[in-house]
Amino acid sequence: MRADARRNHERLLTEARAAFAEHGTDASLEDVARRAGVGIGTLYRHFPTRDALMNAVFQEALGALLQRGRELAEADDPCPALVEWLRSLITHASEYRGLARALMSASQDESSALAPCSLPLRAAGEILLSRARDAGTVRDEVSTGDLMQLTNAIALAAEECPDDTELPDRLLELTLRGLKA
Repeated sequence: MRADARRNHERLLTEARAAFAEHGTDASLEDVARRAGVGIGTLYRHFPTRDALMNAVFQEALGALLQRGRELAEADDPCPALVEWLRSLITHASEYRGLARALMSASQDESSALAPCSLPLRAAGEILLSRARDAGTVRDEVSTGDLMQLTNAIALAAEECPDDTELPDRLLELTLRGLKA
């Protein structure tokens, strides 16, 4: 990539990160391009779709989540490690308004531009889930896909109640314990 193209690419990512944080993942791409000092055509040459831009923005967070998954895979007690992983996913999906919904869709569509985020997370989660199953602390029928959808659903619910900072943990605990007294 030429130096000017690299600068445009980096400015677009910086401005997209800021716009997504401020306005959610539905932020205006025209605004992102304008703030980066480029035309909308330049944005689309670098990122042909909104999902492609989102994927690029979230690569840094993805690396941190995958590293955390590797660390947790070494934990002595696999069930708490899995729960910690789920909390990390909820936190990640809650970072930008609209991300949880996009990740829910991407987890069902391997052709999605967000699949490069979703697929490695699923693989990391499968390792943690398998360890918890092998330890006998999680039922065999629990799937990684269901857990991924669950974490996104909790993040989506929390997005609707931003003032209730304890909601994600309460919903996760409720899910883990079930409704039985």
